[in-house]
Amino acid sequence: MTIATPFHPRRRILAMSLVLGALSLPFATSAARAADVELLNVSYDVARELYKEINPAFIAEHKKKTGETVVIKQSHGGSSKQARSVADGLEASVVTMNQANDIDMLADRGLVVQDWAKKFPHNAAPYYSTMVFLVRKGNPKQIKNWDDLAKPGVKVVIPNPKTAGNGRYTYLAAWGSVLKKGGTEAQARELVGRLFKNVPVLDAGGRAATTTFTQREIGDALVTFENEVQLVRQEFGDNFEVVYPPTSILAESPVAVVDKVVDRRGVRKQATAYLEFLYSEAGQEIGAKHFMRVRSASVSKKYAANHKPIALFTVDELFGGWKQAQKKHFDDGAEFDKIYQFK
Repeated sequence: MTIATPFHPRRRILAMSLVLGALSLPFATSAARAADVELLNVSYDVARELYKEINPAFIAEHKKKTGETVVIKQSHGGSSKQARSVADGLEASVVTMNQANDIDMLADRGLVVQDWAKKFPHNAAPYYSTMVFLVRKGNPKQIKNWDDLAKPGVKVVIPNPKTAGNGRYTYLAAWGSVLKKGGTEAQARELVGRLFKNVPVLDAGGRAATTTFTQREIGDALVTFENEVQLVRQEFGDNFEVVYPPTSILAESPVAVVDKVVDRRGVRKQATAYLEFLYSEAGQEIGAKHFMRVRSASVSKKYAANHKPIALFTVDELFGGWKQAQKKHFDDGAEFDKIYQFK
């Protein structure tokens, strides 16, 4: 006969504790995860690699300073298309765009404060770039200036100015190159018209345009941000060359907290810290490593070899600011639509 051993009360208590502990572990883990702060950075597509490095650096620094864990999610696409997604309900904590006009639109919708450009230094643009040309090795079409892009037989890859910030900057850079030489508006319109007749396909965003040029092997030149062409050269080696035109446009990368979202979700402090990190020496260093022109004098000097001298003009200087440029050139039925419909 088998005699059952009595279960000692102390053992029973220990067993129950172990069971309850095991049951509570998933809930504790879930609670810890729920306590993590989540931010969504809605950005333009050419900035993918930049924020892929920025995010873990900020997360580590913020954790060290505050003990708080921040989770950052990214969304990338054409700058203007991304801004419209936020306006239509995509819950961005912050937006990091490549033109002020996109953030102004969000301010007009009540998602961002009207004086957003005053919330951070340098008009809320921690980095800037400019528009340059990427040509095939040897530069067989001898492309050196904006006029060369408009010559017969030259195929130029540019993203759509209606959806992509770098397409818009390219359009304005070409237009402004005529004005800076003392040319008239009519002459600028004529040059830009000839240039866009040479565009075989209008991709929605800058990264798609890069793929069209580098992998689909369409076109003789790609016009895009200086930081993008340098990254292409890093990836593809000596298959391409970078051409700096004599003049180009100052292309700032403005940032803003999406006030309506962060206040509703209670993450204003973390979202603000995230954008402030872009101005820190660590954030500026990462930007410079990705070929952005940065605001820090010491970091800029350290990476000076990455950027050739080029005469830059601003949207304010030649076009009266982004709102006027948008209305005259890029609204439905404006100059770009008139030019491109006759392609």
